[in-house]
Amino acid sequence: MLEFIQILKQRYQAILPFLDPLDPTISEYNLRIEQLLLAEAFLRKGEMLEAKRKQPLHIAVIGPTQAGKSTLVNLLLDADLAGVSPLAGYTVHPQGFVNRLANDDWAAVQHYFGRFQQRAQDQLNASRYDCYSVNPQVVDSARLPDCVLWDTPDFDSIDAEDYQEGVIRTIALADMLVLVLSKEKYADQSVWDMLKKVAAFHQPLLICVNKLTEGSEQIITSSLQEKWQQCRDDSFPPVIPLFYDKQAGHPQLPADFDRTVSKINGQIKHNKHAQYRQQMMQQHWRNWLQPVEEELEAEAEWQQMIEAALEQAAQDYQRDYLNHPHHYQTFQDALVELLNLLELPGIAKVLGKTRRVMTWPVRKVFQLGKKYKSGDTQENVLLKQIGEHVLIQLADTVWEKSEQDSSGNDWWKDARMVLRQLRQPLLEDYEQGVEAYHAEFRQDVEKTAHRLYYQLQEQPLILNTLRATRATTDATALALAINTGGIGLHDLVITPAMLSVTSLLAESAAGSYMKKLEAELKQHQLNTVKQLFAETLANGLNGMTGRMPHGRRFSITRQQLDEAEQALKEKRHGLRIL
Repeated sequence: MLEFIQILKQRYQAILPFLDPLDPTISEYNLRIEQLLLAEAFLRKGEMLEAKRKQPLHIAVIGPTQAGKSTLVNLLLDADLAGVSPLAGYTVHPQGFVNRLANDDWAAVQHYFGRFQQRAQDQLNASRYDCYSVNPQVVDSARLPDCVLWDTPDFDSIDAEDYQEGVIRTIALADMLVLVLSKEKYADQSVWDMLKKVAAFHQPLLICVNKLTEGSEQIITSSLQEKWQQCRDDSFPPVIPLFYDKQAGHPQLPADFDRTVSKINGQIKHNKHAQYRQQMMQQHWRNWLQPVEEELEAEAEWQQMIEAALEQAAQDYQRDYLNHPHHYQTFQDALVELLNLLELPGIAKVLGKTRRVMTWPVRKVFQLGKKYKSGDTQENVLLKQIGEHVLIQLADTVWEKSEQDSSGNDWWKDARMVLRQLRQPLLEDYEQGVEAYHAEFRQDVEKTAHRLYYQLQEQPLILNTLRATRATTDATALALAINTGGIGLHDLVITPAMLSVTSLLAESAAGSYMKKLEAELKQHQLNTVKQLFAETLANGLNGMTGRMPHGRRFSITRQQLDEAEQALKEKRHGLRIL
């Protein structure tokens, strides 16, 4: 599941630059990216909890600009370890500080942060946001339990979007949040947007209101409580007022601060993490996948369009060739081959040479007046027409879809563009496939003739009668049909040889076998042509989606989505991490 969420987030991020700046989808996609960042971090936290029973306590100090987060971190540590500056956005990396923990206790942090690099605090680069630090200096502060205390970047500064992933990962890692506000910032919308986002984590929270003056704390606390109830459904957290101590030069912590932290620490419920995680995923799941589903539905519809077009193509071929009383010639070609086999042994070779000499002038006349180019038959011409019709029909349907599409993902517009580019190469490949089919299927025609001949050999009386008929009828006219090169029986007057042999076969004991062979040959020919459609047209058209602009597509397969759906449903109170 973690891997799937990462892929989904990355695809949203990759698609954003391709959207029109005025497209309202941009704001929706940005919101989903934020939610996916939260989900990814929450899943990572779940991995930590499931990998090792005992985890160190992580406390994250969060807040808007100039609230005094780093100052509070130093107060809690009782050491000046966090960098402090009057400039907004000074801290841009998560920085951890260890209180009474051994290194092994927090070693899993590196795995949790994933692609983020751990660096020394003084080596953090302000231009690289995919980094964090954990200070190796272990402190011993009585104001905190054993823990890793995290100082985080501002979540509301101008550059916050650049380093928001580090902020979110640190927040999700934390078992407890300390929200630092100032009297100038507590009402900012960014504060309440962040509190609403992280509500799904169900973390205990402590609010520290900094830079207060005497007498203002009650008004601000009441205002905070009112805003909290408008933003969240859980109980209002404790509020700690921080009054500035001029003599010390920093805020003054209440004497009972450590007891307050200890009490909040008791509210941490790691055993509920899987349940909260499941609730969060189910809340957003359908919304996250909406454009993915639209894309998959468009692809599925395209597949159905191809299947329907090729099924219609097969029906057209069957109607206009295989079942057409004047166009179908394939079985007649098999009977012509049979006539060659019926020639009397010993004289067939001599007769063949004689025919070629006698029919040479006639062959040339036929070649001059042939309707089709060399190698084309009635069947080939029909197949090529069918293929061209399929592409025209699909192009028209895709154009209509692109004009009617209101989903906003432009899938059909991209399909129209790619289909227009691929149409001619597809047609050329298909026509080459038709030529190859015609040449290869000749072997099946010959096999049919031989099967019929072998059947006749078991009936010597019929075989000898056919041979006698073959020898006494017009062999020259029949040889013309065989040797004119592309001139089939439909181009000639049926010769006495063909009429006589066909009649004898039909009326003989082998007649039923001949009809059976004709039916089998037709079926085999239909199946072979369907395979031709699949290997040329279907493969090319199905591969069209792979040529569509990748940057605009989620490119998540149905199998990936189904596996993620299954993982989501697999456990009632949690997720199985893939």
